[in-house]
Amino acid sequence: MDPIFIWIETSGLSVWARESTSLFAFPGILALHAIGMAIVAGMSTAIALRILGIAPDVSLGEMKRFVPIIWFGFWVNLSSGIILLIAYPTKALTDPVFYFKITCVTVGILLFKRISRRVLDRSSIGFPLGARTERWLAIGSLVCWVGAIGGGRFLAYTYVKLMTI
Repeated sequence: MDPIFIWIETSGLSVWARESTSLFAFPGILALHAIGMAIVAGMSTAIALRILGIAPDVSLGEMKRFVPIIWFGFWVNLSSGIILLIAYPTKALTDPVFYFKITCVTVGILLFKRISRRVLDRSSIGFPLGARTERWLAIGSLVCWVGAIGGGRFLAYTYVKLMTI
């Protein structure tokens, strides 16, 4: 695997993202990544908490309008995450915490899609909210977003190997 890491780490994009003094390089990309995660995790958390009974006066049908914003946050997060991965591939891809984070994000997005179809799309036609399945989806979503954010924070401290070159 090291030759692949070396090839990525010596690429122009990797060197620029990692070593440039521009605010648009690593600091800006990391800021975009945090903003994207805040949008995705924050809005998904708000929907999950509503399913669990918090803020019962807020209509889940109205929360459906946040779905495109959540997807926008996801794409910002994915694109910035790819650049961060290109900046430090050895650091990320040799750390088990990275795989934990990616698993949490993947499952969180899958749960969001399920919640969107099962709860948000049906809430306006009298779908019985608070059913057992919906509650478990909401709890699973909360666990995934806490895991993704926690895993992301730990990545700064848990790496085994920083660079191949």
